[in-house]
Amino acid sequence: MFQQQLGEETPLLPPLPQQNTARTPLPWHQFSIILFLQLAEPLTSQVIAPFAPQLIRDIGITNGDETSVGYYVGLMYSLFFATQALTVLHWSRISDHIGRKPVILTGLFGLSISMYCFGLSRTFWGLVLSRALNGALNGNVGVIKSMMVDITDSTNLAQAYAFMPLAWSTGGTIGPLVGGLLSRPVEQFPDVFGHSQFLKNYPYFLACAVPATFSALAWVVTFLFLRETVHTRVTLGHLLRGKYHEDMTPGPVTPTGSTESLSTEDTAQGANADDSKPLPLRSLLIPKVIIAAGNYAALSLLDIAFRDVQPLFFATPLELGGLGLDPPRIGNILAIYGVINGLFQIFFFADLHDRFGSKTIYSVAMAVGIPMIITFPILNTVAKVQGLSLVVWAIVGLQLALSMILNLAYSCVFIYIAAASPNQASFGATNGIAQLGVSIVRAIGPASATSAFSLSIKNPHHAWIIYYYMIALVCIGIFASMFLPRQLWKSQR
Repeated sequence: MFQQQLGEETPLLPPLPQQNTARTPLPWHQFSIILFLQLAEPLTSQVIAPFAPQLIRDIGITNGDETSVGYYVGLMYSLFFATQALTVLHWSRISDHIGRKPVILTGLFGLSISMYCFGLSRTFWGLVLSRALNGALNGNVGVIKSMMVDITDSTNLAQAYAFMPLAWSTGGTIGPLVGGLLSRPVEQFPDVFGHSQFLKNYPYFLACAVPATFSALAWVVTFLFLRETVHTRVTLGHLLRGKYHEDMTPGPVTPTGSTESLSTEDTAQGANADDSKPLPLRSLLIPKVIIAAGNYAALSLLDIAFRDVQPLFFATPLELGGLGLDPPRIGNILAIYGVINGLFQIFFFADLHDRFGSKTIYSVAMAVGIPMIITFPILNTVAKVQGLSLVVWAIVGLQLALSMILNLAYSCVFIYIAAASPNQASFGATNGIAQLGVSIVRAIGPASATSAFSLSIKNPHHAWIIYYYMIALVCIGIFASMFLPRQLWKSQR
């Protein structure tokens, strides 16, 4: 039959029978806790977006040079991902051995402390150290994805991933609103905060304290209510002493809230490995893991460049190539986008995935990156002629709509990463490898994109450099997508 004739690109889920397989209900109690925990990272990262350019101006690192603001904003963003790249793989691999929960607790602690420190920083190097601490202690991105695979099966994984943008969109909605409304509160709300000398000295502390406190609350929720999903574990002491190879014995693996766990076919070198034991790193560096991780990195490089350039473009004066919007208005735009994007992903991704498959959706999503980027120079040109007219806001809406389509690619690539894992016990390490690549490109992406943006506005003859750069990133993503199989890798039964 058809399934028996397929080779290395045999689908993770057999294509014809899968159409008639009912979805297993999601384990909503644990799943909702995971979604809640995911709010912490986008909230802490997006809260600074509306005021980051003004913060850089206030601390005086640019010495009044407006064209250098973008460079320092990008450098500040990049430091988080650079330090995360040094630790994220280790956190993910550790979670395969000692469990997901201890790693998530450590990450939430790091988010909370670092955001309080960020709000208290009055120098550029203080901001840098806060962001570095944030990245070094936070390995939750890959670990939470692994936990989501742990509690789902092959019938409801796409549905679960459709909800992932909900947390990021909600955080992306609340974060900019908080950052725009609560930054410089003495100036925005003089009747309420006008007598606070502390907030005069630290005008961005209140905005940073909100996500910091939320992360502390998420820590409490995790500690009290989140159930561990790694059932064969060792103590941290055994792991540090390298004794887990001798001491760990396979235990019963009972899927949490599902009837079937998603695991993928191993390569020849690990095909007979115990599914309950994490594989060594060298056994994970196989073609399908590298392909999935490479596409995730390419997508993230484009996305982080766009996310960092967009608020900079909105904040840059009209005569320098931007739109000249103030932080509250920028926050409102990003917040509206976050709400609509979250609803779009929830209500449409799972059905679109069932109809078209991961490869088609991913390829289309990457392709819309080109018109999405072209809207930047069109916006500036129209705004110079008409001001902030209805046409300008319509183009902003079009840009946000194209960005929502681009975000469909994330759920697709997460499914590819889950399918690429050699065995169930190595989901954490597989996600860690993928997240390592993403952290590296995200360390490069903000600084390179915002530096290109600064170069573009310094010299009118170089005005399109940033757009050429971002279009090149789209082309890299499209090229990488050609290596993805049309149907997912074969599943072990």
